[in-house]
Amino acid sequence: MSWQNALQIGLFFVLLIGLVKPLGGYMARVYEGKRTLLSRFLQSFERFLYRLFGVNPETEMNWKQYALAMLLFNLVGLLMVYALQRLQAFLPFNPQQMAAVPPDLAFNTASSFATNTNWQSYGGESTLSYLTQMAGLTTQNFVSAATGMAVLVAFSRGFARQSAKTLGNFWVDLTRSILYILLPLALLLAVALVSQGVVQTVSPSQTVDLLQPAVGSGQGIASQTIALGPVASQVAIKQLGTNGGGYNNVNSAHPLENPTPLTNFLECLAILLIPVALCYTFGVLVKDTRQGWALLAAMTILFAAALGIGLWAEPAGNPLLTSLGVDQSASPGQPGGNMEGKEVRVGVSGSVLWSVATTAASNGSVNSMHDSYTPIGGMVPMVLMQFGEVVYGGVGSGLYGMLVFAVVAVFVAGLMVGRTPEYLGKRIEAFEMKMSALVILIPVFLVLAGTALAVVLPAARSAVLNNGPHGFSEILYAFSSASNNNGSAFAGLSTNSVFYNVALGLAMLFARYWLAVPVLAMGGALAMKKRIPPSAGTLPTHTPLFIVWLVAVVVIVGALSFLPALALGPLVEQLAMAGS
Repeated sequence: MSWQNALQIGLFFVLLIGLVKPLGGYMARVYEGKRTLLSRFLQSFERFLYRLFGVNPETEMNWKQYALAMLLFNLVGLLMVYALQRLQAFLPFNPQQMAAVPPDLAFNTASSFATNTNWQSYGGESTLSYLTQMAGLTTQNFVSAATGMAVLVAFSRGFARQSAKTLGNFWVDLTRSILYILLPLALLLAVALVSQGVVQTVSPSQTVDLLQPAVGSGQGIASQTIALGPVASQVAIKQLGTNGGGYNNVNSAHPLENPTPLTNFLECLAILLIPVALCYTFGVLVKDTRQGWALLAAMTILFAAALGIGLWAEPAGNPLLTSLGVDQSASPGQPGGNMEGKEVRVGVSGSVLWSVATTAASNGSVNSMHDSYTPIGGMVPMVLMQFGEVVYGGVGSGLYGMLVFAVVAVFVAGLMVGRTPEYLGKRIEAFEMKMSALVILIPVFLVLAGTALAVVLPAARSAVLNNGPHGFSEILYAFSSASNNNGSAFAGLSTNSVFYNVALGLAMLFARYWLAVPVLAMGGALAMKKRIPPSAGTLPTHTPLFIVWLVAVVVIVGALSFLPALALGPLVEQLAMAGS
């Protein structure tokens, strides 16, 4: 790795960790209802919204009411996105005259953006109108992210409160997440992106003359149609909300979606900014910031290990290309390493950093094509998703997923030493473990069952463009992405078919809501319990020992669940490549 790449990655981590406390503390004040820098500007508008929609912010909900409000709100959003796609041919802001989206693809896309997955089986610039992109997808980028943050805050109150029957008010948590956190950050990032050349317009696509005419299909090509649109506004929230759905088909590899080194750095940083800061927010909400730092440390260890493996695999290059006489060493015009599917302006290190960040978080945006990575390099983002999107994870959802693993780690440690397990002063009993089992095992079942079904059905196998282990890896990656609400893909799989649109759409819905509801149920059960004072038998959950144990639990569960499947895909492909 060159010193420039090392400096870039070092600066990335310094800024990321340096912003944890200020942003995390700010978000804690927002959720606690305390005054912030934006209160004088937004508080009146917040009260107006409550009056407009008939919400009493002082009325709290039990976990069932909270879950019902969350589910109904997301259902309405899903139906609206579906309707916009099916009717876009008759609606305004459609200068390219985009036709209605087919029913199966519209269902998949609506499910994807409602669940914060943003899986895309279509080319955005060639399929969706400006209105669908703005009113449908961009809106869902805000509200789906806010939903995850609201569920996390409710779950946190379960640990913070005692002998309580309520977890807060979903409408208040949702409104504050959007109004005080997501909107201001997205506005700042969007302005920065526009200043660097990311387009933001409702003008139609433009046809321009090429500086160097090309030849295609035996004919000269002297012009090109450049897709425009409201790009910067969607890119900003797609990154900050760990949504990942790109305006253009190639996502953040597109020069008008990610044009400069600064936009690449800011967009990559934005992926992890809120998930990382929420760890400190959690610590403030439970009145013990050491707990938040411990969770962040466990996540960072896993992230650093994944990044290290990726930075080892991709710069080494592809031996199959070497055997064909391709020079993969670094030179003034070549960054070196496995550059297939990567932008020269980004290079190997910048591509690997993004691929690890986007799959560690539940983001899914890409600035390179993961399908072109080496087998081990491509396995890294796949495994990060299979861990349950808990290595930072999506905004809110990643942290409540890691908290579930922390509950399991405490429970297993308690069994090993013969003591009643406790976490943050709350006794962990049978109900909490049943809910934890659902949260951990449902994505595993969806990934493995979906992959098994896809390799059996002829209609699903026909979509695989590569034979052998790599084709299997493409299917496994698709269901790992959908079943963990990530959204990235191995591009060698033609998923715009009825089978994949329906199967992946259902996987996204189950993975989002069959996890959020058990988390809220667990939070409701914990809130009703009394806090137990620490004793000699209490396992400290902020120490290096517990951090290592938590990392071990995440890795062990992931290995037990997916190692056999990985052995059929990327592992055997790596062995075949190395031996050829």
